[in-house]
Amino acid sequence: MATCNKKNQEDLREMSIVIVGHVDHGKSTVIGRLLADTHSLPQGKLEAVRELCRRTSKPFEYAFLLDALKDERAQGITIDTARCFFKSDKRKYIIIDAPGHIEFLKNMISGASRADAALLVIDANEGIKENSRRHGYMLSMLGIKQVAVLVNKLDLIAPQERQTVFDSICLQYGEFLEKVGLKPTAYIPISATEGYNIAAASPELAWYKGPNVLEALDAFEEVLPPRDLPFRMWVQDVYKFTAQNDDRRIIAGTVSSGCLKVGDELIFLPSGKKTRVKSIEAFNEKELDSACAGKATGFCMTEQIYAKRGELASIVGDDNPLIGNRFKASVFWLGKEKFSKDKDYKLKIGSAQVTCRLESIEGVLNASTLEGVEQDFVDRHEVATCIFRLDRAIAFDLAGRFEDSVRFVIVDGYEIAGGGIITDSADDDLGKNLVRRGIKWVKSGISPQERKAFYKQEAALIVLTGQSATDKKAIAKALESRLLEGGKIAYYLGISNLLYGVDADIKSDDSINNPHERREHIRRLGEVANIMLDAGNILIVTASELEAHELDTLRQIVSNENILCVWVGPGAAALRDFDLCLQGPKEQIVKALIEAL
Repeated sequence: MATCNKKNQEDLREMSIVIVGHVDHGKSTVIGRLLADTHSLPQGKLEAVRELCRRTSKPFEYAFLLDALKDERAQGITIDTARCFFKSDKRKYIIIDAPGHIEFLKNMISGASRADAALLVIDANEGIKENSRRHGYMLSMLGIKQVAVLVNKLDLIAPQERQTVFDSICLQYGEFLEKVGLKPTAYIPISATEGYNIAAASPELAWYKGPNVLEALDAFEEVLPPRDLPFRMWVQDVYKFTAQNDDRRIIAGTVSSGCLKVGDELIFLPSGKKTRVKSIEAFNEKELDSACAGKATGFCMTEQIYAKRGELASIVGDDNPLIGNRFKASVFWLGKEKFSKDKDYKLKIGSAQVTCRLESIEGVLNASTLEGVEQDFVDRHEVATCIFRLDRAIAFDLAGRFEDSVRFVIVDGYEIAGGGIITDSADDDLGKNLVRRGIKWVKSGISPQERKAFYKQEAALIVLTGQSATDKKAIAKALESRLLEGGKIAYYLGISNLLYGVDADIKSDDSINNPHERREHIRRLGEVANIMLDAGNILIVTASELEAHELDTLRQIVSNENILCVWVGPGAAALRDFDLCLQGPKEQIVKALIEAL
């Protein structure tokens, strides 16, 4: 590797650069030439590749220095995302060579998502191609703002025409990038094969007075770990110890942003549970006072709470995340099958995994032409603005400052089929109100564990719904009696009790058909249920023909996870929205409910 003259190697910061562009436009050759011209190759590597080409009667290409897979070298295309390393006098670089062929676009996105800046390569002979536009759009979507455009293969253009070709590509591509919100830091005419403007200025392109590729890399501003942002940490795992009377319970994860200090009050979302940091732990290290962005760490709590993988920790009152089970996002689809509304998918964000559905599409965009398309699905390689509905609430942030709590992937079956960035909440103000409630909630002096041990039961909410003609009240009262006979503390709450009591101020003669009133009725039902469950009760609620989004609202509002949503009788519109669908004699249904509890 090249040595550094001006700085101690240990003092150099590291920057990840992704190289993108249409297939065969010379990305791998750019990297190979850059490594060669900066003397960053292992000793003998260049000579070994030249000798291999001689023995196999193939012309030598600098791309061979990077393409490590046999089928890549045979076909002359980059399939996987290759990584290499070198140093300039200013910093260390990780160079990510992302594939340009449309069939391997998923690999390109995987590589680009880890980059701080980008080089985008365009063949001067072929000009701006479909993937040139698509990759530019993807860089914008992934939040990569530092981009240098390299117009390659100018050695194949007649000398008297080179500047004209270069200026034309810069003008056309600049207009496109402006539409997607990107302004390149530089446009550089190069020839990767001949070494023009890679690590030194070229007399063959004397009309160009700007930086070469190496200078453009060093001109990129360093993207520092986001220490100054509000604290975020996804819970990766919880470790408990028993040996030698060690009763520590350590919440483990990697700090995504901000800093955590001993004594900070934390809130875990979406559960809303709060505690303070007692100590900060790290493997084989002395006790720490703080942990900042990028640090893999753990911490012990002053008050033992049940926090689980997939929750997002933040400092109380410090610009906390949103929570909800509906949000708007920009999505790029790569799956073999269309992204459609009639199918369940898995959504992964941070350490959280939830089942999701495409609720609606606000617009589909052709990523190469930026033309809108009206359709109710997202096809392969298309970009869309979508509304997602999740099977339970998660914590998230909005695009702009954060990364780990904004970007997500969508899994179809066993393959990553798409990715996206959350741009807005679709839950009105519900998520903000629930975060505020979690912060302001005054805890009882009796812990949930103490209540559970005293009452000898798990607090739970049973929601019985179905057609209006179904006698849900009789089933609820029978269930209440059976639970009390078994020594449980249970309470039946009919929806009318709320409508003419807690909800009397908003009830009209047509509440059931007024969507705004009905939404508020459900919200208040959820808040009452949340209090009842916090007191340790088993609460039974009946309401006619609750819809999927109303059940989702209840699941979001009620902090306790023990919620059983049951459709009673015939006519369930969507079986997947309910935990149980029961028909038959009353006693048979009551028995099934008790078994489910």
